[in-house]
Amino acid sequence: MQHEAHCHTSITQQTGHARHGMNATLAQLATQATVHCLTGCAIGELAGLAIGVSLGLSVWTTIILATTLAFITGFTLGLWPLVREGKGWLEALRIIWLGEAISISVMEIVMNFTDYHMGGMTVGTIFHFQFWLGYLLALPAGFIAAWPVNYWLLKRNIKEPCH
Repeated sequence: MQHEAHCHTSITQQTGHARHGMNATLAQLATQATVHCLTGCAIGELAGLAIGVSLGLSVWTTIILATTLAFITGFTLGLWPLVREGKGWLEALRIIWLGEAISISVMEIVMNFTDYHMGGMTVGTIFHFQFWLGYLLALPAGFIAAWPVNYWLLKRNIKEPCH
């Protein structure tokens, strides 16, 4: 239960009051939160893109499918550690929903924009080089876009640092 109590203290309480130490720790937490978010988004995004391209769905339908699946996997990865700590699904959702929704939204906008402009959504098969190029370039683009958002969310205690 010590971990649970630690998770619900503010970033300022966790990092102390030293300005330099707080920024370094906050940067590390933002990196961890962004990697965690990217993991969930990457799983859902890839599944949605693969289904959309394989079935020949329109670009907008593929974007909606990929984004929906990214939200589902992203939220599930965010909820699971809290549920494992003993929280109910709804309580865990109340804790993480805003931070995750903002972070995933930013990441998905940038990832879909990048993938679309690299042509990954417009190819006829997942075996085409452009499909993978678009996806592989979308991942770092999503990370770069979401990192400062997660930093800000953590600094304002809007996002939980421990899940």
